[in-house]
Amino acid sequence: MKATIFDIQRNSFVDGPGVRTTVFFKGCNLRCAWCHNPESQRGTKEILFYKNKCVECGRCDGMTVDSDHFICFHDAKSICGREISLGELFREIRRDASFFSSSDGGVTFSGGECMLQIDFLERILMECKLSGIQTAVDTAGHVPFEYFNRVLPHTDIFLYDVKCIDSEKHKKYTGVSNELILENLGKLLESGARVWVRIPIVPTVNDTVEDMQAIKEFVNAHGRAERIELLPYHAMGEHKYEALEKNAQVFPTPDEQTMERLKSVFADRK
Repeated sequence: MKATIFDIQRNSFVDGPGVRTTVFFKGCNLRCAWCHNPESQRGTKEILFYKNKCVECGRCDGMTVDSDHFICFHDAKSICGREISLGELFREIRRDASFFSSSDGGVTFSGGECMLQIDFLERILMECKLSGIQTAVDTAGHVPFEYFNRVLPHTDIFLYDVKCIDSEKHKKYTGVSNELILENLGKLLESGARVWVRIPIVPTVNDTVEDMQAIKEFVNAHGRAERIELLPYHAMGEHKYEALEKNAQVFPTPDEQTMERLKSVFADRK
């Protein structure tokens, strides 16, 4: 059994509690206008090409996504995505076990959308739990709830992305409505699972107090999120769009005053 991933990041402090190793699965069924990892969207391997770094040496002539051991000495061209077996990934995760135990950390499976590779995800979660490794699943929730039922017994924390409550606005900026996403979030909260709701704050899209109040009311109506995180939009992925020959949509970066005002909506949570 294999999965397609595009990165493994160690020593992360932003993908759950403690020190995390974050595994990024390739493939996503949303197309968020502010996505800072556009290389995560396609479920297959692809080539990144940074024209400004190319010296036209010709070494990459004939290169394909299946080329083995290709190295561009100028970092102008690279293959994004690789297949990894269950055993290989588990060995990668186990390397960091000592950091997990000393920090209440663990492994986070992210993406893209890791739930799209549900068979592999379920198996690797089971292996981690059997070895006492804390697990987290980072998801946008646009999958059948059956998938949540499969991973619930093996997942300690869900990091659940919520963009906005308005379905038309959600469809405009992500390509899909949010009906299934919100339905799944409601069920997950009602199940008693540990849920961290994560909200990307994107000016002109969801940066009002009313937007946050609507999310707060939805969460409160279905249970209680252990934590709500507001994540400010940034444009650091813009160069990746160029490397993929795509056009990036750029938004303003929210200022500190805006972030504090929006966070205050959730200040009375107990």
